[in-house]
Parts: sequence; structure tokens; C-alpha cells
Amino acid sequence: MASFLVRRLVGYVVLVAVATSLAYLLAASALDPRANYADRSPRPPEAAVDAQLSAYNLNDKDPLLVRYATWAAGVLRGDFGRSWNGSPVNDDLARRAGVTLRLVGCGLVLGAVAGVAVGAVAAAGQYGWFDRLSTAVAFLLLAVPTVVLANTLVIAAVWLNDLTGVRLLMVSGETTPGAASLLDRVQHLALPTLTLALAMAAVFSRYQRNLMLDVLGADFVRTARAKGLSRAAAVRRHALRVALIPVVTYFAFTFGALLVGATVTESVFGWYGLGQQLVAAIRGNDVNTVAAISCLAALALLVAALAADLLHAALDPRVRVA
Repeated sequence: MASFLVRRLVGYVVLVAVATSLAYLLAASALDPRANYADRSPRPPEAAVDAQLSAYNLNDKDPLLVRYATWAAGVLRGDFGRSWNGSPVNDDLARRAGVTLRLVGCGLVLGAVAGVAVGAVAAAGQYGWFDRLSTAVAFLLLAVPTVVLANTLVIAAVWLNDLTGVRLLMVSGETTPGAASLLDRVQHLALPTLTLALAMAAVFSRYQRNLMLDVLGADFVRTARAKGLSRAAAVRRHALRVALIPVVTYFAFTFGALLVGATVTESVFGWYGLGQQLVAAIRGNDVNTVAAISCLAALALLVAALAADLLHAALDPRVRVA
């Protein structure tokens, strides 16, 4: 199994390097940091602007490959450079990355676990009341845009708080200023996490249901039943384990999609994470910040892919002897 994981890790590292390089080259080609100086009054001399941009490795008059080589050398040292106004990109990146990854990680884990459980139960009772109900709810959640779902949860939370007379759920911000308790974090985390988890649960439940239906009639399940296992035990020990193998592979891809989708959720609930920073960086022609966020997203996806490979190896004995 070690050789399998090493091969996968090498492949992922190469993909991260390629994806990050393409993100920088695209950002450096499309964004114009020079435009940030055009509206200043009085407008600075062009020579001064050139000197400033060159100091931050953002001068569009320098060859693109030279700028890329300088940026890549800094990244290898853990330095993502400076934004167009001179502030270090690293300063705010770690905190914002922690905010987004905490939100996305909780949403993905809860959504995946709930979706797998619902999909497995629905498949075991195909065309029963639970199967029909879960199908209807899943399609409803998939049809509702994230911004609508988030605002619906906000309205429901305000109603619940007013009904109970207690602020059970917080609808804005990551934490209350000055508060550092676990309860305060959970109260702020609940609604945005639920927004992401519900959408993920809908997707995973449909995927898991279809996979379960494919294996419930397989020979190995019938053999387990013939040896005396109950239907519930055969489904749990054999059918579910086999049906989970494609799901754990899908896990890494949904993590990447969730990182992008978290931008809307962060905006609705006032979370200052990577999503909001990415939007602000694009608007501000901040090449290095855009490239840095792309790099962090690629690294997070690498970790998710490795976790999926570990789960795959745990579920499939053939991988462990490869």
C-alpha cells in the first residue's frame, strides 16, 4: 500500500505544481495592477509606478516568464510575494485559510456522512416511503441555489431565536468579538456548515443510492445471505463496503467544488475567508493573492485526495497488495 500512496502523492504534487503555475500565468496575463495607480490624485509619474510594480514583481513591462520564475522561487521559500500596495500576501492568508477550511471541512464531512447513510437506507428499502421522501428532498435541495438556501436558513434561525428568546444560532460573522468559547464558535458555524452540508448530503445520497442498488443483487451478497447472514448484516458488511469505494474517490472532487462554492456562503454569513479574499483580489487586480489562493486550494485538494486514497485502500484489499 505504501508504494501505491507514494505513486499517488508524486502524481498529485506534479498536478499541484502545474495547476498553480497556470493560475499564476493566467492571473498575471489577465489582471492589471497598474490600473490601481491610475485613479490616484495626483497621479504618480509612470517611472515611479514602474519602480513600485517592479519592486513587487508585478510590472507588466517585465517578461511574464521572468516574473513567474521570481514568484515560483518565492513560493518554494514559503513567500507568496506582495500585493500591489506592498502588503505581504502571507500576512492575512493563514487566518483566512483556517476560516474557509474549517467551514468546508465540517460541511463536507457532515454532508458526506449524512448522504451516505441516507442513500444506503433508501437503497435497502427501494421504492419505500423513505426512498421516495429522500429522493424528493434531495432533488429539492439540488434545485435551490446556494444563496437562496443560505438566506432561508437565516430567516429560520431568526424566527427560532425570537421564538425561544435566546440567541441559539448566530447568523453573521465567524465569532463574537471578544468571545473565544467553543459554544460561540459552534453557534456561528452551525448555519454556514448546514448550508454546505445539505447540498453535499443531497449529492452523496443520490450517488450512494445508485451504487448500493448496483451491488445489492451481486453474487457475493447472495452468497453471504446463503451462509446465514441476515439481509441487514449482508448489506452492512458487504454491499455497503463495496459501494463505498467509488464514493471515497468522489470525496476529493467534491472538496474542490466545495472550496469554490463556499464563496457564496461566506458572503451571506459574513465569514472573511478565502472566498471573499479571492473576489476582492480579482477586483483589485491583485495577481499574487489570486495565485496564492489558487495554490492553497490545490494543496487542500491534494490532502483530500490522499485521504480518499487512504479510505480506498482501507475498503479495497486489492489496493493494499498493489
